Amino acid sequence: MKFFQKYTGLLRTFKAVYVLNNLLHLKQLKHNRPLYKKFGLKKPVYASVSSVDFEKLPPQPGPWLDAPDATFKLQKTQELDTFPAEIKEQILQWPTNGYLILDKFFDHKTVDLVNQEIDLLLEQKQVDFNYTNRKIMFAFRQSAAIKQVVYTPQLLQILNFLMGKKVVPFQTINFLKGSEQKAHSDSIHMTTYPLGYLVAVWIALEDITPQNGPLFYYPGSHQLPYVLNPNFDHGGTAHRIGDNAYAGYEKRVQEVVNENNLEQQIFYAKKGDVFVWHANLLHGGLPILNPQATRKSMVIHYFCQDVVCYHEITQRLALLPEELQHSFSLRDDD
Repeated sequence: MKFFQKYTGLLRTFKAVYVLNNLLHLKQLKHNRPLYKKFGLKKPVYASVSSVDFEKLPPQPGPWLDAPDATFKLQKTQELDTFPAEIKEQILQWPTNGYLILDKFFDHKTVDLVNQEIDLLLEQKQVDFNYTNRKIMFAFRQSAAIKQVVYTPQLLQILNFLMGKKVVPFQTINFLKGSEQKAHSDSIHMTTYPLGYLVAVWIALEDITPQNGPLFYYPGSHQLPYVLNPNFDHGGTAHRIGDNAYAGYEKRVQEVVNENNLEQQIFYAKKGDVFVWHANLLHGGLPILNPQATRKSMVIHYFCQDVVCYHEITQRLALLPEELQHSFSLRDDD
């Protein structure tokens, strides 16, 4: 796993390498067996898989708030009244906007502790930057303090309600600098079957300014069709991933933005603010204007229970630690 986090060369384009990696980590894939059986996908769990495989299966319902009558359903749901008024109002706009902004959700003490933990984990070499040299992956697996943030009860209550299913944290990504990533949907990186059962949480670990590469997003873009492998020139074959697959994806997303005249919004967050977004909301990071400026932040990606989780471009299933297996799939009938 660490190999794929750091390596950027030719081997990364061969599907057989991922199959071999899957075979070496088969225990981290076994939760998919009952899911494959449930959905009728007749493939071994170590094999490549993509949206092309799933589109041949009978249609499955997506998240309840993706339905055309989602706003009506929300207004009739008594559970909505359990949320504070300011959060309730934003949840009502979720079907239209595809995001929530939770002001001052985490206090400064909590945020400072996360920053201290990241500094310590880096110093002790328990975590490292991945091949992007921007992202620190899975720090919550190494830190009880960060894990406590990930499992914040009020946050999980909101996410479970939005998804209509129990959510389970899959990964954290910590940034010391802005990502400067072009517009994208998280569903190209962390795809689900059925589509839409991923939700992301972004936490500002310091104040965000125009200088340090703020987060940008396109309200309502989650309602557009997902851009997946069949929808752009990925250059792949039966045996290889295209050399410029992700560049082709980014090009297609920018075309979608232009074709739909999407209006970009910028999130100038304050320390402790939280941005929650839909699996298909288009977003990214603006250029860093001050190279010396940090933009400390943490993203948490949560998959939903009882769905297949995979990576569309590389066509590999998500590897899950054994302690999380039961959370994603309650039983294995094999």
